[in-house]
Amino acid sequence: MTQKIYQIDAFAEKVFTGNPAAVCPLDHWLSDELLQQIAMENNLAETAYYVKDGDQYQIRWFTPTVEVDLCGHATLASAYVLFNHENFSENTIRFYSHRSGELTVTRNGDLLTLNFPADKLEAVELTAQLADCFNTKPIAAFKGKTDYMLVFECEDDIKNLIPELDKISKLPARGVIVTAKGQEVDFVSRFFGPQSGIDEDPATGSAHTTLVPYWADQLGKNEFSAIQLSARKGFLHCKYLQDRVEISGHGKLYMKGEIYLD
Repeated sequence: MTQKIYQIDAFAEKVFTGNPAAVCPLDHWLSDELLQQIAMENNLAETAYYVKDGDQYQIRWFTPTVEVDLCGHATLASAYVLFNHENFSENTIRFYSHRSGELTVTRNGDLLTLNFPADKLEAVELTAQLADCFNTKPIAAFKGKTDYMLVFECEDDIKNLIPELDKISKLPARGVIVTAKGQEVDFVSRFFGPQSGIDEDPATGSAHTTLVPYWADQLGKNEFSAIQLSARKGFLHCKYLQDRVEISGHGKLYMKGEIYLD
């Protein structure tokens, strides 16, 4: 048995930037065990799988160790594959996740825009457990649906952060978003999720469902430019729609091929 696979750099200005995701178009769902094994073998932050279902596509996302509720960069990568390599001819793709509901991706030229539910975050106590996760102390702490978010004084703090991955892995969350006001963009961020098999994610679309509502309140605006300051860097344009968030970026094809399965 062979299975098509693509590897796309998402939220990328060129190949080797942004966040690499594997995408496997399926005719029908494989077993959960096999989906997880393929993701583990790929050893990327996310492997996305989709199955056509009427006029929409069911989608699921796996890290090397777990299935996750939502993944922005792998959804953008899946849309890139459909638009550019799997003969999808319309301008909007409707995905459906049994964990996150309806998700759409619209293309405008080569710019792809995700439409995701906005996260609901609340301020939490900046405990020693949270503050000790990094070499620099944050100024505020929040908790969203799946992640903690720590706010820092300035962009240089985000660039120079050294994570204590063992301490982060003990937090009851998917991971930790760190953020600060940007120098040349509206805000910058990084994301750490060792408890989900991802020490540092290069570009995390789903984290921006948390970041955008926060920065909309802080900056008093609804449209944003953002950079995720990983080593690869991710480049995103975002729009706050109150209960939804638009997250836009580009995809770049790195590889396409076949998986050989017994």
